[in-house]
Order: sequence, then C-alpha cells, then structure tokens
Amino acid sequence: MMVIKLNGGQNLMIEVIIMSNTGIEWTDETWNPVTGCSKRSPGCKNCYAEKFARRLKAMGSAKYKNGFSVETHQEELDRPLSWKKARMVFVNSMGDLFHEEVPFDFIKDCFEVMNKKEEHIFQVLTKNSKRLKKIQSELKWTENIWMGVSIENSDYISRRDDLVEMDAEIKFISFEPLLGSVKDCSLDNIDWVIAGGESGAKARKLKKEWIIEIRNKCVDKDIPFFFKQWGGHNSSAKDRKLEGRTWDQKPLSLVK
Repeated sequence: MMVIKLNGGQNLMIEVIIMSNTGIEWTDETWNPVTGCSKRSPGCKNCYAEKFARRLKAMGSAKYKNGFSVETHQEELDRPLSWKKARMVFVNSMGDLFHEEVPFDFIKDCFEVMNKKEEHIFQVLTKNSKRLKKIQSELKWTENIWMGVSIENSDYISRRDDLVEMDAEIKFISFEPLLGSVKDCSLDNIDWVIAGGESGAKARKLKKEWIIEIRNKCVDKDIPFFFKQWGGHNSSAKDRKLEGRTWDQKPLSLVK
C-alpha cells in the first residue's frame, strides 16, 4: 500500500490493478464484525452474502449458526489490530454495520478499532444511510475511513444525498448491482465511484448505456471510476473491459 503526502485539499487519482485475496476486485481484505442483513431494495434480491451465509450454516460454521440473521461478533473486533502490512479493508462484506439491529455501542467499538489502525484504509458500505446520517456526528472519522452507499437505480439516489453530509474524508458510491439508469444522480462531493452488473444464475441484465453515463460523468468531474464487471451467468460475467479498457481507478487518502 502506498501512502502519499500532499499539501492542499486535492485527492490524487491513480490507476492500479489490485491483487486481492477476497474475490472483490476493489479491496484487499474483508473484516466482518457484523454479519447478516435485511432486504432493503431491489439490489438485495439476489444477495450473494445471504447465499454464502446459508452455505456456511449448512457447513456447520459457528459464526453463521443463525444464517443471515443480524449478529455482532465481539471476537472479531480486534482482528485488524494484528495486521502488520497496510491494506484496504472492506468492512462487513457479509452484513451492514448501520443496520438498525446493530447496537450503537458496537458501531462505536468498530470505529475505535479503525481509528487505532490508521495505516489501513477501511471501506464501509451501507444501504442504511438514514441511520448513518442520524449517528454520524457521534463517531470519530479518521482519514482512513472511507464511507460509501449502494445505489442500484434512480429510486435510491437519496442515499447519495445522505452520504455527502458525512464527515468522512473519502465518500464513495457503489452502483452495484446496477439495475437502471442513474443519470440524475449528482456526483458533486463524491470522491470515488464503483459500478458493475449482477452475477449468478438469476443475474439481471446490465445495459451498456447505464455504465457509459456513469463513466462519462466521472471523467468530466475527474472522479476515480472503478468498473467491476458486466455480470451475468456465464463465463464472461467477470469481464471488466469497457470500450476496450479496464477502469481500475481509486483515490488515495490524504495524510497530513
């Protein structure tokens, strides 16, 4: 992980190819002190985490003994404290930290761990932006905490409006799985954009023009753009080329 010191308020945009052990192209590591969630919107219909949790329950995993019910895992809290090498960490790939069933004190405990390990970048993603908005002022936002929301179509653009009020240094949107045009979604005050299609046997179709709209808006505004995949249910699901190019842009957090 590179750390670059900059003077001033600008972000540095870089293009990288991340070698990840997670299977998630835009991160290095996952950390799941919370598991389980509830379906919030159409993007949740074919949730990969729900399917995986059920599989782990069937395999006898103690952590998933209740399947995809919302659970907090105190024993997971200290895991990042043992990591020596700096890395990018997706927080709760198997749940949502801001689910209403997660106690505020536990959320605060998670933030305290992230505050302590400033050499790591923690990528927190939620669909529960309303709760996040209510409690965000009570949390400590160190520069290594990137905050994002998921938006799958134009009906959920309000999540972006909640996000821009956060105190996070880096704010990002994940348009994944993208299920419709989001051309009316403003990217003002957004630092990073991820987009991609749905994969799996029941994957819904991603139209090229939806991705082009997002990519063009990012280029116009100098916002790093990361295209994850076209999706689908065949061997080309992981195809990441958009008009002959792979888009692997990411922001680097600033270190004062």
